[in-house]
Amino acid sequence: MPGDKSISHRAAMFAAIADGATKITNFATSVDCASTLSCLSALGVAIEKDGSTVSITGVGKSGLKAFPDPLDCGNSGTTMRLLTGILAGQQFESVLTGDASLQKRPMKRVIAPMEQMGASIGSHDGRAPLVINGDPLAGIEYTPPVASAQIKSCVLLAGLFASGKTSVIEAVPTRDHTERMLAWFGSPLDESDSENGRRLTIDGTKQLTAKDFRVPGDVSSSAFFMVAAACLPGSSLELAGVGLNPSRTAVIDELKKLGAKIDIRNQRTECNEHVGDIVVIGGLENMENENIIRGGVIANLIDEIPILAVFGTQLAGGLEVRDAAELRVKESDRIAAVVENLKRMGGRVTEFDDGFKIERSELHCASIDSFGDHRIAMAFGVARLFAAGETEILDAECAGVSFPGFFETLSSVTT
Repeated sequence: MPGDKSISHRAAMFAAIADGATKITNFATSVDCASTLSCLSALGVAIEKDGSTVSITGVGKSGLKAFPDPLDCGNSGTTMRLLTGILAGQQFESVLTGDASLQKRPMKRVIAPMEQMGASIGSHDGRAPLVINGDPLAGIEYTPPVASAQIKSCVLLAGLFASGKTSVIEAVPTRDHTERMLAWFGSPLDESDSENGRRLTIDGTKQLTAKDFRVPGDVSSSAFFMVAAACLPGSSLELAGVGLNPSRTAVIDELKKLGAKIDIRNQRTECNEHVGDIVVIGGLENMENENIIRGGVIANLIDEIPILAVFGTQLAGGLEVRDAAELRVKESDRIAAVVENLKRMGGRVTEFDDGFKIERSELHCASIDSFGDHRIAMAFGVARLFAAGETEILDAECAGVSFPGFFETLSSVTT
C-alpha cells in the first residue's frame, strides 16, 4: 500500500519546522501530499524527493520565509487547514488557495480558533482563499465544535508559535497522528482528563528536533482492497506493512463485525505508529441482522464510508450509516455521490441528511460519475468487480489525489 496520506502530510510539516535534516521514507506519492511539499518549498524549506523518499532540511520554528504569491493547496484540505495553524504564528502575510473544490469547503472551523489566538484571517465567507496576517499568538483552551483531527492539529500547530500554553479538549477522540508526531520529534504533549473530554496541551516554548521517519502503508487505501477481497469468494490477499493506529482501525473492526474474514499478523511499532500485515480471506459470514453504523465511531471512519457503502450492497442485512453529515462537505457531497452512483448500478438505497440506508443489491454495469472525488472513484472501482458487464468511471484519474496507480494495482490482484 502507498504511504499513509495523513501521516505523510504531518511528517513533512513537522520536519520543515524542526531543527536539522529529516529523511522520510515511503512518503505518499499522492497529489495531495505533493501540494504540501510544494507549499513548504515555496516557504523556503529545502526539499529533495527521490520516488517515495523525501529529504527535508528543517528551518526551525522561525525560519519560514514569506512567499509573494498565493500558496496552492490543490485539492488538499489537510494541507490548507494544518498550514493555517503554522502560518498564523508567522510574522508575515500568507495566502492559501486551492482548486475549485477546495475553495467550496468550510474553513471557518480553523479560522475561529486562530482568531481567538490573535490571528487575523481574511476569507470569502469562511472559504478559501485565506489571507493570513502574521500576528503574535496567545495560547487558548479550545473545544472543537465538530470531531476533527484537522481542527485539533491546526490549533496544536499554532500553539507551537503561541505564548503560554494551548489546549484542545476532545469530547470525541479523533486520529492521533499529530500527537504521535510531536512526540517523535521530541515535543510530547501533556495529556489529562477534563469533565468534557481529553485535554491535549502544548507549550509554545517547545522546539522540534529532526528525526528520520518511515510512513506506514495507508489503512484508508487498504480498505478498498479489504472490501474487494472479502466480497469475492476464493480470494486471499495480504497487505503488508499497513498502519494500524488505534484511531484509524475502526474500518477493520467494522468490516469484521459485518462478516469479513480479516486477520492481523506481525504487529509492531515503527516510528511511534502501530504497523502490521492484514490478511483477508474471501467469502462473507453474512448475518441477516440489521447493520447500523452511527455515533462516535463515524469520526474515525469518515474516509472509509464510501467503500463501506459498496460493501453494504453485498451484505444480507444491508447497511445503514447515520451521523455522517460531514460527508456533505468533503471533496464532493459524498452522501449524494454514493447514493446517485449506487442507484445507477441498481442498488437499493435511501438517502438521509446525515447518511443512507442500503439493502442487499445485485449490481449491474453503469456509467459512474466520480464527481472529481478520489474516494468515490476508487469505491466504485471496487463496486464494478461485483457487477456484470463493463462499468465506466468518469474522471477516474482523480484517484491519483490519494492513490496514484490505484486501478493498475487493483487489476494486478484480480483475475
